[in-house]
Amino acid sequence: LRGRVGRGGEQSYCVLMHGVKLSSEAKVRLQTMARTTDGFEIAEVDMKLRGAGDLEGTRQSGDAQLLVANLAEDFELLRAAKEAASTLVARDAMLNLPEHAALKKHYRHHLQTRRTFSEVG
Repeated sequence: LRGRVGRGGEQSYCVLMHGVKLSSEAKVRLQTMARTTDGFEIAEVDMKLRGAGDLEGTRQSGDAQLLVANLAEDFELLRAAKEAASTLVARDAMLNLPEHAALKKHYRHHLQTRRTFSEVG
């Protein structure tokens, strides 16, 4: 369900077929596809059903390894955090302002104690 139909400029079609026995997740997927053509809504339903996947690695389904948030449930909070981080970086990318001293100290400590940010494999 993650964006495989209609990527080019030509007319696209998607034919959905199923057998008699459907899992509850399959029913939700089919109902969503029948109800809307909004790819973002379809992707959101799919993400809630399958999980977000691995943000830094190669895994495509399951739970993202976020320690403080759930990508599907905390989407608006994560969006606000991203906007706040972008604003901070635009204003003080090197974290040199006095009000960012504690953040800079925490970030340096994090970099010194963690070898990598991700594993691919």
